[in-house]
Amino acid sequence: MNILFTCGGTAGHVNPAVALARIFQERNPDCKVLFVGADGGMENHLVPKEGYEIRSVTITNFHRSFAPADIAHNLGTVRNMVRSKQQAARILDEFQPDLVVGTGGYASYPVVKEAARRHIPTAIHESNAVPGLTTKGLSKVVDRVMVGFEESRSHYDHPEKVVVTGTPVRGDFFSYTRQEAREKLGLTDERPLLLSYWGSLGAEVMNRKMSEFIARECYDGAPFHHIHGAGRDYGWMQEEIGRRGLALEGTGIEVREYIYDMPLVMAAADVVLCRAGASTISELTAIAKPSILVPSPNVTANHQEKNARVLADQGAAVLLLERDCVENTLYDAADHLLRDRRRRDDMVRALTAMAVPDAGEKIYWTLRALMK
Repeated sequence: MNILFTCGGTAGHVNPAVALARIFQERNPDCKVLFVGADGGMENHLVPKEGYEIRSVTITNFHRSFAPADIAHNLGTVRNMVRSKQQAARILDEFQPDLVVGTGGYASYPVVKEAARRHIPTAIHESNAVPGLTTKGLSKVVDRVMVGFEESRSHYDHPEKVVVTGTPVRGDFFSYTRQEAREKLGLTDERPLLLSYWGSLGAEVMNRKMSEFIARECYDGAPFHHIHGAGRDYGWMQEEIGRRGLALEGTGIEVREYIYDMPLVMAAADVVLCRAGASTISELTAIAKPSILVPSPNVTANHQEKNARVLADQGAAVLLLERDCVENTLYDAADHLLRDRRRRDDMVRALTAMAVPDAGEKIYWTLRALMK
């Protein structure tokens, strides 16, 4: 059995594919897996770290502008579409897949489309609430479209192809209860825990706001525990905290460069303050964790805000736009939610109702059905 996964652009596209690859190989020891990404994409670093081989195709996006530089870029994209089609054909000839699965990113388009043309069983999975151009285009030619939320079904032209499977989440996110995680982190008092982070590379605008946030916490006597992941902004955040004369030791406030034990910290947290990427939304939903979502305004088609609204509309999260994070808005929102146990319990119930706890299993059997 040969399974080809094609994905890229963000970890939210790569992580579901890796989770599915592991399920296929656990159930089918003879299963061979190949990944295909885009030249220069982050998937070329992420996938090998998971132990899988990856090939690449030359594919770029279209710019929605008529500026001279954008016109030149789009002409290059047209040339790359021809080139990537040829590359995809060679990869399919060599690997001879029994199934091709796209989980998002530009690289998915030429590979999945060529596989569908050859009548190889094909499927796509969309983690975001609203499909991007790639997923929307491929939904017309694939055998099956798998989505994370029931609310996503209406965005597709062929709803009969759509299956609500949820999005697979790494198993280690289910390894700890809240109490077990708090004990491992050494949290011995009853103060709740806030977890905040803005992505693996950080986000300077929001991290500057977090400097003000942490200062306010200190002035208020650190009413809650707080672990913040600063990413690449860690250095200047440490300098800024020092410049303000804030001594964090012993307060329960901790600024880390990276949160390497994210499943543990997220299990211990009472509220998560973060962006609204597909992977994050999937993790929060799977473990029913209350959150305040501040979508990045700098993403394609504003998809993070659309993700966040799916949860917020069900009462499963608080949505706060970045432009509204002024003065003490962010701090007050977190402080109020951490003090409001009843509202958090309501969020947990809403998240539990939305979750597909056996997403990996559901996707596996959906895909196996295509191979009969």
